[in-house]
Amino acid sequence: MVQNYFELFDLKKSFNVDDNALLSAYQKQISRFHPDKFSTSSESEQLQALQNTSLINSAYSTLKFPLNRAEYILNMEGINPFDDKDTSMDSNFLLSQIELREDLEAIKEQKDSLALDDFIERVESFIKDNVTSISDAFTNLADLKLATALVRELKFYEQLNTDANSLMDEWL
Repeated sequence: MVQNYFELFDLKKSFNVDDNALLSAYQKQISRFHPDKFSTSSESEQLQALQNTSLINSAYSTLKFPLNRAEYILNMEGINPFDDKDTSMDSNFLLSQIELREDLEAIKEQKDSLALDDFIERVESFIKDNVTSISDAFTNLADLKLATALVRELKFYEQLNTDANSLMDEWL
């Protein structure tokens, strides 16, 4: 079975993936290898179908989400955006992250759900802008160094968004 996730779904290698085309390709592949289709097959064929299904699910979740997709594309280019040896990040970005964390802490202490709603909207806006910038870095500029820096930033925003949404869930 094909190991390149883009080839697996017969998609062009690109950061900009058509969600509908991805979903359609995923459904087509997953139906081909669904374990139920192999219930009367040999044990090794059943195991192979299970492994294929696992690969298809992994490929889908990698290509479905911008952070995972960008990291995957960079890995294909031999770049690990989260390499422990390379921790360089823009100092202004890091300061803004500290401020955002402090804002979230203040909101948490005040138990202000309206402020938390606004905060989540703000972070989601940062994520949207960042994803657009990553797309530009990959497509228009073919700038892998910039894409790498932006992917690192996206990971920060995604974590912040997860934390803020968890807090919201706690309060509901």
